[in-house]
Amino acid sequence: MLQKILYLFLFSFLFCFSKSFSQSIPIILPERERAAVIDNILEDRFENLLPQLMRREGIDMWVIISREYNEDPVMKTMLPSTWISARRRTIMVFFDPGEGKPLDKLAIARYDVGTLLTGEWDLSSNPDQWDALMKVIKAKNPKKIGLNYSPTYAHADGLTFTEHEEFLNKLPKEFHSKVVSAERLSIGWLETRTEKEMAIYPLICRISHQIIEEAFSEKVIQPGVTTTDDVVWFLRQRVTDLGLDTWFHPTVDVQRADDKKFDHLRTFAKRPGDQPILPGDLIHVDFGITYLRLNTDQQQHAYILKPGEKDIPGNLKKAFSQGNRLQDILTAKFISGKTGNEMLSEALKQAEGEGIAGSIYSHPIGSHGHAAGPAIGMWDNQKTVKGTGDYPLFENTAYSIELNVSVKIEEWNKTIRIMLEEDGYYDKNGFRFIDGRQKEIFTIPRKVANVE
Repeated sequence: MLQKILYLFLFSFLFCFSKSFSQSIPIILPERERAAVIDNILEDRFENLLPQLMRREGIDMWVIISREYNEDPVMKTMLPSTWISARRRTIMVFFDPGEGKPLDKLAIARYDVGTLLTGEWDLSSNPDQWDALMKVIKAKNPKKIGLNYSPTYAHADGLTFTEHEEFLNKLPKEFHSKVVSAERLSIGWLETRTEKEMAIYPLICRISHQIIEEAFSEKVIQPGVTTTDDVVWFLRQRVTDLGLDTWFHPTVDVQRADDKKFDHLRTFAKRPGDQPILPGDLIHVDFGITYLRLNTDQQQHAYILKPGEKDIPGNLKKAFSQGNRLQDILTAKFISGKTGNEMLSEALKQAEGEGIAGSIYSHPIGSHGHAAGPAIGMWDNQKTVKGTGDYPLFENTAYSIELNVSVKIEEWNKTIRIMLEEDGYYDKNGFRFIDGRQKEIFTIPRKVANVE
């Protein structure tokens, strides 16, 4: 079954690659097949990725504790496809016995967690769940016990005050000195993409791209009639109709030849209300989907042709090319071991030297939209991002390359922003965009071949 599913993905991707974005949306699996893909990927991550990460971070026992509907962000990514949430209190224990042996993967529960974690709570011998956990800890006698608490990353701070307190109250005193933060282990688990995940990620990004292309076309937009909110709600409805999810409410905004100045606060925190889309407008979308437990985050542009106009004004094209150039400058700085702050500083310095007025606020993506890993600038901080900006770049990690360039458009007598965001992947071969990137502004209506 799984092999058949992967063949379907590959066929669909190759078909779409040979066609334009205007073709139909790629295959979207029904729920049963989705579950098979999710569980297969999760098993691979447990068997092959997790041992590497635990050994890299020097933690031989990782204990993850959650209660129903208050799940640790890490645990949410470890639950099998048929588990929508933790059950009562769910405790996962991963132990590395060393010498290259497989990890012990245990659930302190009266039943197995899917087929991946073996239930280790015998109610007859240990009526108390905490006692069952302590029995395992004593038997394994770990050197370090990793718990999910972190002052820097919310993703790695999922252990609640109550669970932490009860754990320590039950833990024998001789083990207290062995308790450490599993922050870097949590981040490593969340940020690292596997070969199986990267086989499906391009198609997920392609689906997201094609939804944007559909929204930014005459199929949806009638200039002078359609509003920005109309397009936003088309995106939301389209995602729902396809059986997908979106991890944030999309936005659509307009720049045009008027006297309104661009303002970062207006774009990120106080976006303008519903606006009609008119000929001569440069429109922008920020959009992302969730599918097969992976996320996209993309920003693209379209231009509304005026009556009699056959192409996008030259200065807008040049402005857009500066946005692509800033993407190239930043992604060339992706070198293992560099921190987010180092990549930000180096990229901004080079951009300034090339006469590009840029702003960079890129972030990891994958299991979450704003995911774990190195922050590369913030929209309101172009200097040093404390904590998350100090985290280094590792291979096999994915990012949303999010940024903008400020360009003066003489015909409009104003400065505009080209705001771009595309999803990319970094490995031993360097950086690449997962499903390419927008290189030209869409036109509405689309230019038709052989029509003048």
